[in-house]
Amino acid sequence: MKIPGSQRFLAIYSGVLTLLFAVTVLCGFAMVRNTSFGIITARRINIVEPDGTVRLTISNRADFPGAWVHKKEFPRPDRREAAGMLFMSEEGSEQGGLIWGANQLPDGTIENHGHLSFDQYEENQIFALDAGQQGKDKFSRITILDQGDFPIEEKRKVADRINALPPDKQDAAWGEFFASRRHDVKRMVLGRDADGSVGLNLRDSNGKVRILLAVQQDGKPVLQFLDEKGNVVNAFTGKQK
Repeated sequence: MKIPGSQRFLAIYSGVLTLLFAVTVLCGFAMVRNTSFGIITARRINIVEPDGTVRLTISNRADFPGAWVHKKEFPRPDRREAAGMLFMSEEGSEQGGLIWGANQLPDGTIENHGHLSFDQYEENQIFALDAGQQGKDKFSRITILDQGDFPIEEKRKVADRINALPPDKQDAAWGEFFASRRHDVKRMVLGRDADGSVGLNLRDSNGKVRILLAVQQDGKPVLQFLDEKGNVVNAFTGKQK
């Protein structure tokens, strides 16, 4: 039986379209895997794993993300003062970040800051680099901290409850929560203070300074040993005998 010319044309046309579609799809997959750009302009970029887990976020100030816990993003209205990056773990929880910002206020005051930190698993930061300026006060420091062994998810749930309280009761509620939990205990601080001095202080497990090594603003070197109450038990000032 002879196939009418119109049907033969439709069959060929359909075959050509199918072939073109297949080529387009295959080329599209190739472009997704091997694409290069010159300049990309974006307000926020999420780098994800094949399963969609966000591992890195690069963002401007206006669209900066909230807190990431187990692949869920929770609001953090306080994170609207800097642009930067957030690092996430394989489980989709926040693991540290880099933020920065600088501006001059109408009265001429300079505000400048930069912060890089890395977090304990399911907790807050345990290592941080900070530098900045508030007016004429400049600082730069390295901080090592201890954190508790309770998951940050517990802290987030408590935050929801405390934030619903009247503002004048929130500080007391947080104080009660952290009274039995280890949190943000500084163990070592090295850097330049706002008064122009530079130094290193080593602290005990309660965050109390026990050894202080510094060059004060006037150039005077100091080495102090302190007890758990903050009293100096021994000191060397660099004076010649």
